[in-house]
Amino acid sequence: MSAPDRSTALASARALLEEWAEEGVERSAGAAPVPAAAEPPAPSVPAAPGARDGAQRAPVGPPVTQTDLLDPTPALTATTLDAVRAELGECTRCRLHEGRTRIVFGDGNPDADLMFVGEGPGAEEDRQGLPFVGRAGELLTAMIEKGLELRRGDVYICNIVKCRPPGNRTPLADEAATCRPFLDGQIAAVRPRVIVALGKPAASLLLGRDVAITRMRGHWQDYRGIPLMPTLHPAYVLRQYTEENRRNVWNDLKAALERARSGD
Repeated sequence: MSAPDRSTALASARALLEEWAEEGVERSAGAAPVPAAAEPPAPSVPAAPGARDGAQRAPVGPPVTQTDLLDPTPALTATTLDAVRAELGECTRCRLHEGRTRIVFGDGNPDADLMFVGEGPGAEEDRQGLPFVGRAGELLTAMIEKGLELRRGDVYICNIVKCRPPGNRTPLADEAATCRPFLDGQIAAVRPRVIVALGKPAASLLLGRDVAITRMRGHWQDYRGIPLMPTLHPAYVLRQYTEENRRNVWNDLKAALERARSGD
């Protein structure tokens, strides 16, 4: 490996380790991420094995939480999901299109009161063209259907980027910034009463600042006048499958649903 390549690899590994440290994931520097041992599930958040589909790779550049690229971009003029999807087209605006199978736009009720925003498609999402249908998606669906007693089709689900990042790495700042107008367009079209930001990248992008999701989760925020609840990503819950994490996410989702129903 050349000296520049070694420097890039070390910087990438350092960035990933810093992210793990912030999220409270305790691993040795050389250990690969593995899911925590499954425990009997709490009634509201059933167990689901494994972690997010695909091998985890370190990012090759600044992650989405770099604040220099988190400022909101101009919103689209489109006012419906169909119009936003048409404007997205067969997008080649960033490098992510090079490895995708298909664009993963969004799924659910176009008039949903509750909207979930995640990070990016995984392997199964890339194959099916639908968000949150892999292992983390199975857990999210169980939270919605068995926990909140809603149909998955009653809510709207999407990600901050619409193409799968290589190896399911965190979207880079320029990739998220390129896709930002389409996410903003989806939110403007659905007009949810409450947004649930699943994980650090989604919360950071929507709030326009770097956040520590394990500290911010459960505390109400605001996205352009819409109440926003940051919570843990289902993939993180699968990796750190503890009673505390399951209870915290369940409480966050209950609060989000109650506020969506109250209209406050």
